[in-house]
Amino acid sequence: MLKLGIPATVAGLAILALASPAAGQEDEAVDLTLEEALVTARQYNPAFQVVRNGRAVADWDVKSAYGSLIPSLSANAGVSWQGGGEQVFGSITAAELGVVDPPSYYFSSYSLGLSYLLDGRTILQPGQAKAWRTATEADIRTADAELVLGVTQAYLNVLNEQERLRVAREELERAEYNVRLARGRREVGSATIIDVQQAEVAVGRAEVAILVTTSDLEAQRFELLRRLGLDLDRRHDLTSTFDLFEPVFDGLDLYDLALDMNPTLGALRANRDASDYDVRIAKSAYLPRLNVQAGIGGFTREASNTGFLLAQGQAAAQNQMQNCAALNELFRRLADPLPTQDCNAFAFTDAQRDAIVSGNSQFPFNFTAQPAQVGLTVNLPIFQGLNRQRDVEAAQVQREDFDYRIREQQLALQAEIGSGLARLRAAYQAALIEQRNQQLADEQLRLAREQYQLGFTSFVELVEAETVKAQADRELIAAVFAYHDTLARLEAVVGTSLRDQ
Repeated sequence: MLKLGIPATVAGLAILALASPAAGQEDEAVDLTLEEALVTARQYNPAFQVVRNGRAVADWDVKSAYGSLIPSLSANAGVSWQGGGEQVFGSITAAELGVVDPPSYYFSSYSLGLSYLLDGRTILQPGQAKAWRTATEADIRTADAELVLGVTQAYLNVLNEQERLRVAREELERAEYNVRLARGRREVGSATIIDVQQAEVAVGRAEVAILVTTSDLEAQRFELLRRLGLDLDRRHDLTSTFDLFEPVFDGLDLYDLALDMNPTLGALRANRDASDYDVRIAKSAYLPRLNVQAGIGGFTREASNTGFLLAQGQAAAQNQMQNCAALNELFRRLADPLPTQDCNAFAFTDAQRDAIVSGNSQFPFNFTAQPAQVGLTVNLPIFQGLNRQRDVEAAQVQREDFDYRIREQQLALQAEIGSGLARLRAAYQAALIEQRNQQLADEQLRLAREQYQLGFTSFVELVEAETVKAQADRELIAAVFAYHDTLARLEAVVGTSLRDQ
């Protein structure tokens, strides 16, 4: 296995610090591996946090579904006031009923109610909620896989720009050496002013390349920090290394692995299982419903003053005494008189007065209990239009759509793994070729420099060798990072790391 290590050191960090106005105010750079970057992104990336928050809602959906199996208990309490004055009961006034100048009243009441509803939906809801929670967790894994790919690519892009900056600095060093070489040969008459000027132009171009590459590095660093969810004033030294190795994977093995590990496919399967519960719940609308209700309560009623109540009590006692006297008179006039009653027994007494006064003192907590109530209702829906069947058909179509989408994703995995593996193998071979080209360019530049020093070749040929060397360096970097980017994309499709497979 050929290993071409790409060290994750921050090449050109001094130039980057000088190019950044706020560099002097920033914290000292800290080491950051790719694994640490992924942990940081999972903790701080805002978009990922939004998706992960769905787990808390799904947990409460499960708890709520189980809570629906517990009877509901409600408590009510209230107070009210009714002003004095004449009232109307239907078409009859209070005065017509003999109630004159009634006082104001205070009322209070309470009630406790217990209800329990049981139907097919209530029974199936816990299972449905747990299935959708599983689907939510699968969606979180999908978002995590997307986060891993994005952070890995951003991490690689920073390393790529750092390598390009290192190559640009080497080009500047070689260009400066060529300037000194051309000036030395001109002093001894072996070169012209044109050679010196060409060498100086090469220095200027190398300096421009460093400026452009430094700017690109800064942009990629900001992009990495954005994906990590960190402030843009942070600085890190990327310390992970990525080895170039021959991809000897088998396409069928990767496909079998993807069937178990691909997060998108897993999310579709979880949603399909949850939609199965939706079908069952839709069909449960045809089942009977059981509703149990029970309740107790109490009330108070207190007049604002007892004068009216005492007058009513006295009037009632007076009426009883008058009725007693009338009956006694009737009994005495009979042919065979009956014994009479003592009408004074119906007189309004102080005890009755005290009872009325104490009985009026009820507001707000001296409740009079109302009769308890218990009820049981069984509802059997027979015909409610076609809404229930429509819901059943819609749920079945949704479940069938997930089946199709699962099949579509499986076919997509086959295509993506096949094409991704082919691109990875081609990228590996391209990197090997570019490594060989770099070695040849190194040798060509060495020979051109020696021949120019000895006067066997022109400065133009030396510049051409420099150009070939610079191009070979840049192409090797591009090929190596294209390989790692392709590998990262293939890992995202499979759903797991392939570096240790």
